[in-house]
Amino acid sequence: MAKQRFRDTKKGKVTKVNKPTKEKKGYIVASKRDYFKALLTDSFMLLMPIMYIVFYIVFSGREGFAEHKVLGWVYILVPLALIEFAFLSKSGQTPGMKAYNLKLIFLPTKQKPPATTILLRQILSKLTFLTFTWIFVFFNKSRRTLADVIAGTAIVYDNKS
Repeated sequence: MAKQRFRDTKKGKVTKVNKPTKEKKGYIVASKRDYFKALLTDSFMLLMPIMYIVFYIVFSGREGFAEHKVLGWVYILVPLALIEFAFLSKSGQTPGMKAYNLKLIFLPTKQKPPATTILLRQILSKLTFLTFTWIFVFFNKSRRTLADVIAGTAIVYDNKS
């Protein structure tokens, strides 16, 4: 469609521009800002207690963790992925996502994803975090992470509340 001219607008010759609306897709993909805030909230609510347990109970302090960093990160990321998997399987939301009115959907059905898809997404999200491919979200027009693109999921605004 041609660009709107100011003089046409001034004279009242306004043409309507067709924009994709929420009704066509049925959902609105969450903004990067809200997604980041939800991740930050989850990191304090879910990740920090796990890290505390691993640092001070499993390894008896930071020095013990420093000697076994790879094993320590496995002890941190596996329980985190399992806890997030449990939350996402039950309601499609982690505590951080619930706080910012977000939910995870499976794009082909626009419903809560099946357990295998959630598990795939959790594994991919931890791998993308470790390999720094999380930067993909800043260059993707659809505002989805690499794990979401591969798994066929999206973090969207929950329109229930």
